[in-house]
Amino acid sequence: MTLFKSDACVVDVHTHVYLPEYLELLRHRNTVPFVLPPLKKGEDERLIILPGEDKDHSTQNGRPVGAAYYDVREKIKFMDLHGIDLSVVSLANPWLDFLPPTQTTLDLATRMNVEMEEMCLDKAAAGRLYGFGTLPVTSVEGSIKEVERIAKLPHLRGVIMGTAGCGKGLDDPELIPLFEAIARHQLVIFLHPHYGVSLPTSANTEVGHSLALALGFPFETTYAVSRLILSGIFDRLPDLRLLLAHSGGTLPFLAGRLDSCVIHDPLVASRLQHPPSYYLKRLYYDAVIYHETGVKATVDFADPKNIMFGTDHPFFPPLENQNGGPERWMSVDSNLAAITDSGLDKTVVQGILGENALKLLNLSPPASFKKKTLDLKDISLNPTIAPISLR
Repeated sequence: MTLFKSDACVVDVHTHVYLPEYLELLRHRNTVPFVLPPLKKGEDERLIILPGEDKDHSTQNGRPVGAAYYDVREKIKFMDLHGIDLSVVSLANPWLDFLPPTQTTLDLATRMNVEMEEMCLDKAAAGRLYGFGTLPVTSVEGSIKEVERIAKLPHLRGVIMGTAGCGKGLDDPELIPLFEAIARHQLVIFLHPHYGVSLPTSANTEVGHSLALALGFPFETTYAVSRLILSGIFDRLPDLRLLLAHSGGTLPFLAGRLDSCVIHDPLVASRLQHPPSYYLKRLYYDAVIYHETGVKATVDFADPKNIMFGTDHPFFPPLENQNGGPERWMSVDSNLAAITDSGLDKTVVQGILGENALKLLNLSPPASFKKKTLDLKDISLNPTIAPISLR
């Protein structure tokens, strides 16, 4: 079944890479995050990135880190397979908030941003890659200097940040000069979770990392952005542009409750010029939500022009390739289907697939762009659930 015929240039705003300089750093660490050698000769290295992952018996050997995590050719091959014309690549989590604010960290951030620019310029990329830069966030002064450099790199359109800020959260007043610099250069902050929120463990059911990723990550975004809004930053910097991963967590659903609670709290209400939902509606959201209900909720809440397609590549790869050769990713096709099956007007869908990102990030379609049909024929979006292990 053809789900959607599109003239849109398809843009992936949520796609990651581990830069060579960063992988080399992780190989020399022995605390989370770090990279382990292959379990067997000929296999991929193993990455341990989540807090406590090295202690859990099911995840202590990490996850495979193959060429899809760092090779430009693999990124382009993935894009070709799924009809993606442009990708805006960002460093995968965690970022540099676990490193001390030393000159070594500052120099590392600079080298990594040069590497990101070089990746976009790689001949194999064929003009189809842009990027988000990385900041040494534990040093606000160093991060401001890095923003000045990023703004001069032709293919970088913003920065990726976690929710910890420089260690005290995004509402830390120390971050205000950094936010001012980002807004001044009209860069976009791609806000992405990493640490999750503290979820109590169950003595009854083994849940692995499924709930930490499915619930902990979006709750982390929900809480961090709410704190940022209640700090009054958007009254001070109305032009600060945030792109929220995973459709903003639960913010589109809980915005009304947040409004109601704030308006009944005089201390907080008097601090803001508008209800929280006013600011939330002005933010940007990716559509990495995997279900049409989530897409419709985000579209109903925010401006449809503020919503963009993403894949979260190279995470959530195909569980098993039984056919041989290239296999489409269920995680990508479920996001595509969520957009195209949501009953939205064709112009809204085309905006989400690419036109919104082209405008926000000032991107140009590549020379290779051709109008196409997005065809999800014979792709199962509801596969049989099988046991999954990170081993």
